[in-house]
Amino acid sequence: MQKTVPARTESPKAKGTARLLSLDVFRGVTVAAMILVNNPGDWGHVYAPLLHAKWHGWTPTDLIFPFFLFIVGVSISYALRKDGSSAGRNVTAKIVRRSLTLFALGLFLNLFPHFNFATVRIPGVLQRIALVYLASALIYLYTDTRTQIRITAALLIGYWLLMTLVPVPGVGAPSLEPETNLGAWLDRTLLSGHLWASAKVWDPEGLLSTVPAVASGLIGVLAGTLLRSPRPEAEKVARLFVAGFLLAVGSYVWNGFFPINKSLWTSSFVLLTAGLAMEFLALAYWLVDVQGYRRWARPFVAFGVNAITVFFLSGLIPRILNLIRVPMPGGEEVGAKEWMYQTFFVPYFDSPYTASLAGALTFVLIWVGILLWMYSRKIIIKV
Repeated sequence: MQKTVPARTESPKAKGTARLLSLDVFRGVTVAAMILVNNPGDWGHVYAPLLHAKWHGWTPTDLIFPFFLFIVGVSISYALRKDGSSAGRNVTAKIVRRSLTLFALGLFLNLFPHFNFATVRIPGVLQRIALVYLASALIYLYTDTRTQIRITAALLIGYWLLMTLVPVPGVGAPSLEPETNLGAWLDRTLLSGHLWASAKVWDPEGLLSTVPAVASGLIGVLAGTLLRSPRPEAEKVARLFVAGFLLAVGSYVWNGFFPINKSLWTSSFVLLTAGLAMEFLALAYWLVDVQGYRRWARPFVAFGVNAITVFFLSGLIPRILNLIRVPMPGGEEVGAKEWMYQTFFVPYFDSPYTASLAGALTFVLIWVGILLWMYSRKIIIKV
């Protein structure tokens, strides 16, 4: 990681190299939501919309990760110009280096604090971001828009055919159940002992489901290409809204024979989440970059420009706190994070669900303060 000073934010009307402030806002909202759902006060008492769907179907929480991958794709179209301004001789090496850094940070989170390499979970959120960034950036850099559309369609259709037509070794017929689908079999075959501890025999960020996740990134690339085009701003917004609507409708058509499922990252799930992401980005772009309503967005911009940093630290710091043992009134020792929750939240709320949500919101608000301070001093920790 290196500390850099952000470039001056300009309206997209100014020139083609301007920073898209609405993208920072969208990224910031997404990362703040990630932190909220990942850090409840008590995992046993969480409101249903703040949990993932148990299997088929979706909740608001299921939108967060694919939104971030979509944003990664949009960012690629702005960061990697194919007019010679950024795409120099070493750009591929830089893409690979950044991907390896993200993957290593994800592994570090999975290893900390025990560093048990024999059972470490190899997949993970940052690992998937790394792989999607690597594939999407290279595809963007070396192909044109039509080819990117074809690749996206091939990934989604190919994954659907694999999951619904290919027999699962040791199981038999194709399956979309948690432990008997083709992706779970591949995870067990190649990563046995290094999968999600809660499931052990499959992983929600597994190998095969990373294929359609790349399509999530590529749809973001296509949206970014549209926003960078010389079309009138109103037309760009309208095109994003229409495309997003059509993708969402298409997702429910596909849902009839390939159910929307975040853990499997089904093709219908990709269409739904990419469609909704387009709608959100179109709205943010119109409000922030076109109409200039920016004052309200400052906290989200602060999250957005340091997104990977805050995601990494928000996962690391609670683990560090839990290494500090603090005695409770009854004599039992608990981690410092649990002690703070039991001391400052549980006694003041009638509902354990409300107390748990209050703990999560407080954690987010603490990060708002830290990130606003960093943003005011133009501190960006760039991965």
